[in-house]
Order: sequence, then structure tokens, then C-alpha cells
Amino acid sequence: MDNFEFYNPTRIVFGKGAIARLSELAPKKKRILITYGGGSIKHNGVYEQVMQALSGFEVFEFGGIEPNPLYETLMKAVKLVKTNDIEFLLSVGGGSVLDGTKFIAAAVCLPDDVDPWGILTHETPVTEAMPLASVLTLPATGSESNPNSVVSRAATNEKLSFAADAVYPVFSILDPEVTYTLPLDQVRNGIVDAYVHVMEQYLTYPHDAPLQDRQAEAILQTTIEVAAKAMQTPPDYRARAAYMWNATQALNMLINRGVPQDWATHGIGHELTAFYGVAHAESLALVEPALMRHQKETKRAKLLQYAQRVWQLDITDEDAAIEQAIQKTEDFYHSIGMPTRLSDYNIDAEEAAAKVEARFAKRGTKLGEHGQVDAQAAAEILRMAA
Repeated sequence: MDNFEFYNPTRIVFGKGAIARLSELAPKKKRILITYGGGSIKHNGVYEQVMQALSGFEVFEFGGIEPNPLYETLMKAVKLVKTNDIEFLLSVGGGSVLDGTKFIAAAVCLPDDVDPWGILTHETPVTEAMPLASVLTLPATGSESNPNSVVSRAATNEKLSFAADAVYPVFSILDPEVTYTLPLDQVRNGIVDAYVHVMEQYLTYPHDAPLQDRQAEAILQTTIEVAAKAMQTPPDYRARAAYMWNATQALNMLINRGVPQDWATHGIGHELTAFYGVAHAESLALVEPALMRHQKETKRAKLLQYAQRVWQLDITDEDAAIEQAIQKTEDFYHSIGMPTRLSDYNIDAEEAAAKVEARFAKRGTKLGEHGQVDAQAAAEILRMAA
């Protein structure tokens, strides 16, 4: 393992009725802005629980944050924060709302003459941010326990990310019961998102990190084990609790300590979302199987480990085992209703390949654990996902 540090200051409050704990966790003497998405929290009882817990607090609201949070929308929230002297942010929703809230928290601390978009292009380092917390309603991104944020910009069809310790949530509340009203396609998306998060940190090359490997494999196997039950209607508490905790563990900055990481699936997937509007997890399921096939030589050792340990396959015939493991991954996604081909969304693979190749070439983008996924490789991967 390489030298590393581990820092995760987020306090997790998990279980039934946990939202009521807001009354003791939220800062009583600070002006609080609640951020949320399209308004579903006002129909499923979550908003009522939050407001009841915050009775007596000075609370403001900002709604309308998109599933892929838009820079243009978030800048309106930045203005609201500054105008009303907000001192604390509370994200109530899924990972997109929280990602957007992290950007708001960082942007409000910049001098007026600094362009906040520089946070996403990494021209402006994030050294401070307004304190924030979350009430999670959609397990998927792990944003409730990590320093990451992804933001889109409508004006330029871009989707970029940043990470900074300053935007770790102070606390995050996870009540599995709030997931009961989620549409099943969102549950499906959360399952796939968590699975690919682990794969990005695991499926690289052997690196003398046996514990991290076993932890990653445990999360993958747990995801496979609980997926069907988590998709059941009516919802089962035990299954939703396992799914919710599993998604947090998938990206809480623990299994990636001291090991190489990939993130090419995410980098290519972000472009599919930017150009075609597919949901984040949908883009990951489109890219990942094709990327594994394209990179099977680079990732051979780990693919064989994945085949043997996660899928219990005989690896005597290495090439056959690798293809079986990739196919089982696709079959798993299909089993919960997740498409894995661009044609399933009526996206022309040649067009997508050309668009992403041009953008990667313009930026000089090179992804993957060895920087091996360049513009040409990204295009080839998308053609394989036709």
C-alpha cells in the first residue's frame, strides 16, 4: 500500500425515526437554509418531519435542485445565502441535492471577484466552506459521507466534479423508511451507482492491499445479495437498511485508501449525461461492461480475482472466466431492470463516440489507473456499448 491519510469527520445517524434527531444536531443559533429537489419531500412526509424537528429554528428554503444539479440553479442559491446571511446548509434529498449543496457551501465563501465555476475546473481551490449537513432520501452516491460533488452546466453541456475536505457534511441522517416512497427506477439507479463506485476503486491492478480488496468484494456481494429484496414492493425495512448502509460504505473514502483508482467509467458516463441527459447511474451501466472488455488486458489480474471471489467462477480458462464475469455483471444490472446498451436509449454509438472523443481531446483528458483511457479509447469503449 502507498502512504495515505484517512479523514472522515461526518457523523452518521442511522435508523428509524432518525430525522427527529435534527433538533439536537442542528445549530440552534444559526440561520439555516434547507435545500431540496423537485418537491417530493413535501409529499412523502420527509419535509414535515424535518420542519417539526426544526421547530423554533430560523429556517429558509431553496428548492428545485435538479437530479443533475445545474450550476445556473445553484448560483441562485448562492445569492439567496448571501442576501439572507445564512450560516448553515441542510440538504434534504438524494446525492444530487447534496452535491449541489456542497458547491453552494464552497461558492459562498469565495470573494465576489472570483468565478465560482473555477471550483469545478479546479482553477479555484476550495479551502473553506459553509458548514452543511444532510438528511438522505436516496441512497446512491455516498455523498452523505464523502467530500465529493458533481455539478452540470446547461450553457456548455458540461458535467464536472470537485472534492474538498471542507465540504464533508458535519452530520448525515439516514432513515431507511424514507426510501419507501422512491420510484423503483431510482432504487435501481442507487444500487447500480453504489456497485460501480466500488468497481472504480477495486478493478485496477493488484496493489498489496488485501483488506481493501476484501472490503470492496464484501460490498459488491452485499449489493448483489440485497438488490432484489430492495426492489420489492411493499418495501422491506431490513433490505432497504442494508441497501442504504451499503451505498454509504461504497464511497466513504475507506476502501480507496492507499490503492490505485480508475474512475474512467464515471468520466465517460458524465459526458453521456451532459450530451444526452441519461441519469447518472444509467450512464455508468452503459459504459462499465464495455470498458471492462476494452481494458481486459490492463485489468486482467483484477478481473480474474473479481471473477473468482465475487462470482465464484472457475478461472482455469482465464479468457472465458473474464468474459463470464463481465456478462454476469451485465446480467445483474438487467435483473433489476437496468439497460446496458446505448441503443436502449436510442443513442447512436458513433455520434456519442465522436462527441466524447472530441471533448476528451480538447481537454487532454486521460482517465484510468494508468491514464490509459484517452480520447481514442473512450470512443472505442462507446462503440463497444452500442
